[in-house]
Amino acid sequence: MSSENSSQSPEQQLRKPRVAVVFGGRSSEHAISVVTAGAVLRSIDRTKYDVLPIGITTDGRWALTADDPERMAIADRTLPSVEQIAESTDGGVVLSVDPGNREVVYSEPGSVPKALGEVDVVFPVLHGPYGEDGTLQGLLELSGVPYVGAGVLASAVGQDKEYMKRVFTSFGLPVGPYLVIRPREWERVSGDGNGTGGGGAAVRARIVDFAAEHGWPLFVKPARAGSSMGITKVDGPSGLDEAIAEARRHDPKILIESLLRGREIECGVLEFEDGPRASVPAEIPPVTAHDFYDFEAKYIDSAAGLVPAPLTEEQTAEVRRLAVEAFEAASCEGLVRADFFLTEDGEFVINEINTMPGFTPISMYPRMWQESGVGYAELIDRLIQAALRRPTGLR
Repeated sequence: MSSENSSQSPEQQLRKPRVAVVFGGRSSEHAISVVTAGAVLRSIDRTKYDVLPIGITTDGRWALTADDPERMAIADRTLPSVEQIAESTDGGVVLSVDPGNREVVYSEPGSVPKALGEVDVVFPVLHGPYGEDGTLQGLLELSGVPYVGAGVLASAVGQDKEYMKRVFTSFGLPVGPYLVIRPREWERVSGDGNGTGGGGAAVRARIVDFAAEHGWPLFVKPARAGSSMGITKVDGPSGLDEAIAEARRHDPKILIESLLRGREIECGVLEFEDGPRASVPAEIPPVTAHDFYDFEAKYIDSAAGLVPAPLTEEQTAEVRRLAVEAFEAASCEGLVRADFFLTEDGEFVINEINTMPGFTPISMYPRMWQESGVGYAELIDRLIQAALRRPTGLR
């Protein structure tokens, strides 16, 4: 197989397509990826597909895991991990980078490597860096293996909130005020990474000037993380150092955003045979027990969204149009969840897109499509079929 998918071999035609569900990973969203994978494994059509679950541990080892969705859920507020369900603490899974060989091999120290068969498509449900950001997608392109979701560029753009906003702006999509703090700016002069030298003072001054123009509170967040990890709402200058330290635990590049007063609206985009379509939108209502829709609200306390969002017909049409425009602007494929603010003056402002949104039982993306007439199992099937139709390489 070269830059385009070859026609199926006779052996491939006689068997069901084999789907490798790859999950876990090295990012701070490891546990949410495991939960997502459990939901996918629970619902994928086993009469139509053979399934191979592959977990990536927090230190980056590819592991053969138990096909046991029940062990991959959040239980008693405890988050799951690949390490808990890996079949071995030493064995590893290897995917060939030879585009003519899609075979997956499992090996353990002192044992003969075991061929697990060819993989026809990868369903990567990793969230965050080292999986959702184009790195895994690049490996799969080198391997010539089709995969669900966005390609290398769109994945990278979708992960880096700075360049995401730059792309949206260049296509005329409305974004809110923001400020980017790069690692060298914070570490300048002191070189200790703690912002105690001239660089840190200069950064604080920039942020205070930004707040003087756009007002407090501000949101300090990692530029390349998701699931609301590392985000702090800051009400004044005294809270900046702690918020920056928390964001930098997840990413040395951070983003400062002003508060946009309004309603939080989400919309799903799914690739159909005739192109991308938008779901009915959803609304994330104010979370009274939390300052904002943070990790705890999303995954631990299960804050519920309103599906469909209580919008006018005109507002619904507009946000759906903008969601598809964002999908196209970033050259996305497969799926996207687009997040907006509906401001007090009635305008939609795009906050971000997520190229691999969560598929947990409470995730908004599958709920929006359920309300749009595409059930969970059909949603998974459509994503796999779209990946199988699409060639790897330049397209």
